[in-house]
Amino acid sequence: MDSKNKPSISPLKNGPYLVKGLENFANRRGPVEPKETMALCRCGGSGNKPFCDGTHEKNGFSSDKLDGRVEDKRENYRGKEITIHDNRGICAHAGRCTDGLAAVFHLNEEPWIHPDSASPEEIIATINKCPSGALSYTIRDQEHRNRPGEPSIFIAPNGPYVVSGGPDLVDTERGEGASEEHFTMCRCGGSKNKPFCDGSHWYNKFQDDKN
Repeated sequence: MDSKNKPSISPLKNGPYLVKGLENFANRRGPVEPKETMALCRCGGSGNKPFCDGTHEKNGFSSDKLDGRVEDKRENYRGKEITIHDNRGICAHAGRCTDGLAAVFHLNEEPWIHPDSASPEEIIATINKCPSGALSYTIRDQEHRNRPGEPSIFIAPNGPYVVSGGPDLVDTERGEGASEEHFTMCRCGGSKNKPFCDGSHWYNKFQDDKN
């Protein structure tokens, strides 16, 4: 897709995400009718989720990153056939890895990744389910970080905006080793690593029954 025709996402200071030109927008119930320009709530308080209704101006929402967030640092776990790259600082804690391939991804252990405990094919299939871009892999000296697909946003149930297909993310610094094609963006308002999701929706019990 020509970069001039790419959809764009602009996280506004202390305000919503301004999304332009997106055609593929959906929630768990199916497609959501997109508009040429949409303001998507990220303070967690809108009464018209996923769209902004101005609540951020009343609830003191701040888009700043917060102290105490997980360090933005990529770790490499080298195996005989595959190297797994991981940046916990941009992980949305969706559990696709620990739930999907527990032999490799060990919850609450250090080191938590064991790249020789499953076949490269199983590991690749699991990493390809990671929504945040925290995980990638290198095989035969080539790193695989991005995936093919049309630009889209999926509204995860009671969770973040799951972005894929590489829409332009405007004026936003990315984490070390982060994918520019797929990433997760906070919509509960609680992430310490805004605009990216850090799993805070699990702890602040974010609810959105409509989406």
